[in-house]
Amino acid sequence: MKPHLLKQFRPTVNRLWRRAISAVAFTVFLHVGACEAAPAEPPPSYVLGQNDVLEIKVFQEDDLACRLRISPKGTIIFPLIGVVNVGGVTPQEAAEIIREKLAKDYLVNPQVTVTVYDYGKRRFSVLGEVQKAGTYDMPERERITLLDAIAMAGGYTRIADPAKITLKRKKDGRETIVKLNAKAMARDDKVISFELQPGDVITVGESLF
Repeated sequence: MKPHLLKQFRPTVNRLWRRAISAVAFTVFLHVGACEAAPAEPPPSYVLGQNDVLEIKVFQEDDLACRLRISPKGTIIFPLIGVVNVGGVTPQEAAEIIREKLAKDYLVNPQVTVTVYDYGKRRFSVLGEVQKAGTYDMPERERITLLDAIAMAGGYTRIADPAKITLKRKKDGRETIVKLNAKAMARDDKVISFELQPGDVITVGESLF
């Protein structure tokens, strides 16, 4: 290209380069911001479960800050105090459990915060007289009720009895069975809807008529 033409196009080229560099920088900024964004806070009713990763901090005790994954037994191993059972409780309740254990033998009035850094897969099963019996993932950071679970399983079959539902739940190695009446829950707003926990097994019974 001739020198006088190169001089003519140089301002345009420079402007294009500046725009390209700015676009790349903005894209990198967005990417970094997305990576560093904190996970959304769970609702107050969220209970901790298997494979959830907790971020635990103790005020002015940086050596105790850690991220721990909850075991299938619902436990974590925390510095100084060892095994702590946090499965089935809220993050706020887990913080209080750890605080009490630290205060008992190690620290004076410790201030503990527990947040969910990463949510593990939480599942429940619906069996018996439903359209799509099987195992389902629980939505992250959301509570799910018995009626929600039945809806996810496609609803009842023609011979189902919504008033005859059993739920099996394991906690601390023990299995409990709860009798539930989904018909009453759906019909009457005053009847408290039953909230599920990870690992629950729901069985919808068959009508005798």
